[in-house]
Amino acid sequence: MSRAPNILLITTDQQRFDTIAALGNSHIFTPHLDWLCAEGIAFTRAYSDCPVCMPARATIMTGRHGYDQDYVQNGTHRMPLRGAATLPGLLTEAGYQTRAQGKMHFAPSRAHYGFEHMELDHDYYRSYPDSLRHGLGLNEIVPGRSTTPLKQTPPHWVVDRSIDFLETRDTTCPFFLWTSFEEPHPPFTPHSSLAELYANMELPPPVKGDWEVPQAMQALTWALSDPSVMNEQGIQEMKRSYYALISQVDYALGRLFARMRELGLLENTWMIFTSDHGEMLGDHGLGSKLVHLEGSAHIPMIVRPPAPAWPVPDEWGTQCDRLVCLADLMPTCLTLAGVPIPEVVTGQDLLGRTRETGEDERVHIGNCMNTHYTVIKGMDKLIWCAEGGEAFLFDLENDPYEQHPLQEDRSHLMDRLTEHLQEQEHPLIRDGVLSPREVTATKRTTARFPGFRN
Repeated sequence: MSRAPNILLITTDQQRFDTIAALGNSHIFTPHLDWLCAEGIAFTRAYSDCPVCMPARATIMTGRHGYDQDYVQNGTHRMPLRGAATLPGLLTEAGYQTRAQGKMHFAPSRAHYGFEHMELDHDYYRSYPDSLRHGLGLNEIVPGRSTTPLKQTPPHWVVDRSIDFLETRDTTCPFFLWTSFEEPHPPFTPHSSLAELYANMELPPPVKGDWEVPQAMQALTWALSDPSVMNEQGIQEMKRSYYALISQVDYALGRLFARMRELGLLENTWMIFTSDHGEMLGDHGLGSKLVHLEGSAHIPMIVRPPAPAWPVPDEWGTQCDRLVCLADLMPTCLTLAGVPIPEVVTGQDLLGRTRETGEDERVHIGNCMNTHYTVIKGMDKLIWCAEGGEAFLFDLENDPYEQHPLQEDRSHLMDRLTEHLQEQEHPLIRDGVLSPREVTATKRTTARFPGFRN
């Protein structure tokens, strides 16, 4: 068997940072994500620089931030993966057997972009079309229940097919497997057996701040989902359903990890777990994603090494509070595989970040829809809305859920955002000055077309 390590990349869709029991959430059941934390490194300050599905996934594939690829919103108007050096493409060239299993959300959807083989969520729905009989659209955050047997739900299918790959792969070469779940992305329809775990559980209410969320920020999330139409009980049940979906994925992962142990794969496989973006869950009166508030942009990220002879290095089973992002996944995987990193890659090796000392000098910049921006330096976080030009400064160390905007001078972060947009030759820069647009956003919700497969 090749000495090159195998790599298993596991992603969920729309899972926020604070949904793992081992990292402080005492209301959720995640035993297998807890196991990854116990045997790996949990990066507690991981962010999606464009918290929406397609740009985030393009960033995973290319190691480049969304704004570096002019790809900051869903849609097929831009296809940055075409002609690009992709993570699976480079690993395939290096002799890896590469497999995509589950939700990829590329454009076009069937393009392989370097993968030798792909089996998509579309294939699941072709086999189990009745699974959508719950009647909810794919962005509606109201609670619901799955209409299919547990063994036929998407998480089980993704794990079943991942295990099939591990059992039938070419063992003479290493593998790169991207196991990608579409949960806990709406609809929030867990199987009833998982929903029962949270029945009548009192969960913390949504976060509310002492600031008024601007209309432009509201419109971004309300265009997909609007929690304001739900009462307190409905919000609680929505959150329970969301947590149950995460547990459903976690318990399915238990089957995958068990089979890997039986196949002797834990000894030579790196595991990386993350999500493309988060979910507001009613925080600040918002649902869904698209904004750079913590619930939407702050994501989980865990790296577990192959199981070596014990004891393992000191950093395993620890947490790293350095700023990291989705662009870091590609250079990390390439470094593990011994494959050169293309010069265009803007991410950094995650394991290299753990060995840094002193103050974290990295600056995180985010752009979503060319209308919502963030700059994070240290524990200072700026959020700026292009429509209306409203800016908010938060101290994440003392205010981790952005409830109390600071009144201090924001110029150091605004200057950094201006400099960044100048480098991007962004149309918001006029004569060297950052110029906001007029507010045109209006409230829109998916209630206008219930059940639509959006």
